[in-house]
Amino acid sequence: MNEQSPLKLWLMRASFVLLTLVILFFQLLPLDTTPRGWAGPNVLLCFSLAWALRRPEYVPAPLLAAVFLLADFLLQRPPGLWALLALGGSEYLKGAGRGLRDATFPAEWLSVAVTIAAILMGYRIGLAITLIPTPSWGLSLFELGFTVLCYPLIAAISHYLMGVRKAAPGELDALGQRV
Repeated sequence: MNEQSPLKLWLMRASFVLLTLVILFFQLLPLDTTPRGWAGPNVLLCFSLAWALRRPEYVPAPLLAAVFLLADFLLQRPPGLWALLALGGSEYLKGAGRGLRDATFPAEWLSVAVTIAAILMGYRIGLAITLIPTPSWGLSLFELGFTVLCYPLIAAISHYLMGVRKAAPGELDALGQRV
């Protein structure tokens, strides 16, 4: 029997939405009211890229677009800019997933790092074009570095705790198509 039943597919999609809501909840908690001089990792982006690379059917494009747009609204970012770039990066990694299936983890990490860098650069360019003040380069580079360094931990959590593993060659999804 196919291990990827439609019920499991929808449960994993729902768990991604729940994970997103938990991440956004902790980002919105007023734990520190003074401005920080550093930026934390973008955990939501790491999870979405890890899931898109390992199991693209768990995070379809409309779900990712809705999740990132919700994050834009709640985190008071320009609506749609980050969502568009994060969705584009996730979709790029979905397409590259077949080629990275047999690759080692450092190759996966490098491709994710390049994708994260492209998303952050695109975001800065989009902010500059629309004349919205951009954060300092140091802050952006710190966020980039911290997000890239956080990716292996997020990938391990996704793999070992959540069961989001790379598809084996020839494996079928819930609709009977090759993954």
